[in-house]
Amino acid sequence: MNYSQFLNMIPEATLVLALIIVFFADFALHRSERKTFTLGVLTGALLLCQLVPCFIAGPSDAFGGIYHTTPIANVMKVILTAGTFIVVVMSQAWLASPKPSEGRENKPLRYAGEYYMLLLSTLLGMYMMLSSGSFLMFFLGLEMASVPMACLVALDKKKKDSAEAAAKYILMATFSSGVMLFGISFIYAATGSLYFDNVANALTGISSAYYSDLTPLSIMGLVFFFCGLGFKISLVPFHFWTADTYQGAPTPVTGYLSVVSKGAATLALAIILAKVFGSMTYYWQPMLWVVIMLTITVGNLMAIRQTELKRFMAFSSISQAGYIMLAVIGADAATSQTALTFYVLVYVVANMSVFSVISAVEHRAGAGTQMSAYNGLYQTNPKLAFIMTIALFSLAGIPPFAGMFSKFFVFMAGVEGQQAASLWSPFWSYFVVFIALINTVVSLYYYLLIVKAMYIKKEDNPLPTFSNGTAINWSLGICTAGIILFGVVSCIYGWISRAADMSQLY
Repeated sequence: MNYSQFLNMIPEATLVLALIIVFFADFALHRSERKTFTLGVLTGALLLCQLVPCFIAGPSDAFGGIYHTTPIANVMKVILTAGTFIVVVMSQAWLASPKPSEGRENKPLRYAGEYYMLLLSTLLGMYMMLSSGSFLMFFLGLEMASVPMACLVALDKKKKDSAEAAAKYILMATFSSGVMLFGISFIYAATGSLYFDNVANALTGISSAYYSDLTPLSIMGLVFFFCGLGFKISLVPFHFWTADTYQGAPTPVTGYLSVVSKGAATLALAIILAKVFGSMTYYWQPMLWVVIMLTITVGNLMAIRQTELKRFMAFSSISQAGYIMLAVIGADAATSQTALTFYVLVYVVANMSVFSVISAVEHRAGAGTQMSAYNGLYQTNPKLAFIMTIALFSLAGIPPFAGMFSKFFVFMAGVEGQQAASLWSPFWSYFVVFIALINTVVSLYYYLLIVKAMYIKKEDNPLPTFSNGTAINWSLGICTAGIILFGVVSCIYGWISRAADMSQLY
């Protein structure tokens, strides 16, 4: 075996090194309150160093093509790493708060070392998903990301909701993995290979102009593979685990689960559909039309009825997953991947800004996550209420914030090149985008429910004025700057677009 091939996996190799450093640092540091902060600084520094190899890494292959990375995959790795860094920063308030079984008089201490190692482990799994060259590597990367995530959800071991959330997550993850493996076995039976290039060539070779020669095995393999990954992305009707898991998980973990893991899975699905199943557009595009309309509509309608803020954000993330997948239905792969990646970038900063505020209210002010806790927040904490409003407006797509531009790009990508698409009428792509536009108005309504609670609803005893803490202020500052700048600094979109164009050459 030629071990020099590992040099082609510089982002993954450096992340493994970071994981080892944190592992040994957890043993070396004294078990005290300072250990939590020190490990957080160390993990954040290692994540910042990890951005460098992601930026400079070029297209490469290793181990006979089972590992294959492209420029757009490296861009997404940068975004995921930056999102994980924000999670590490905002987690300090939660890690420094007492366990559920402890009182305020006790020294707060959580398992910071395990928490950071699990974060890095899930990030490594997402890296492998994005750089997979075969279904085998993709599945291994998916499980590397999913299993530590279940541990993160259950990290509050003394909290009943956390244990229940982890149980639901692991059961749904196990079931979806089985469905996906079932689909992969069908694909292997139809094509005789698990490598993306070989499967794509085999499917192209057996298909005619009217797709009449595609075997039922290949069609069923596509359907089961999509269904298995639909659970991970929280697409309707595979979304039932999402609200309970988001509510029971620790708030920083909920934020991580809602943005970072979703970004990796959606881009991986977009790449696989375009690269591997490009000759089967006739089948998967109508399936996506239906799923996207259901996902956006159901997520929005269910969010209106929520009074618990983490469940509220869960259904919001379901709706946002539909918007992200809207880019995939476009006929131009480069435009679709560019719009999808830019949407994930904006979604990371907007959603993490919301969860930073939730974490501050929950752990710094000692309040719960009920929406009623935010009644009159503007009276005592006007800066926090203002930042929350900006983040919600960005999620709703209100100009001039970056969310408006990200939605515009996915709408344009959804109808890009439809005149040259398959036998299905371009009318349906425009119809799906129209449904998404209507749902944007609905989403504005339920996001304004929180704004109404903070600014308009009267509360005799609103939350007292409290300090956010240095870590929360840093995460809020980073996210707010992203919300304002990403929509107007055009070089960012140009960087993503160039990476997507280059990726089509490999």
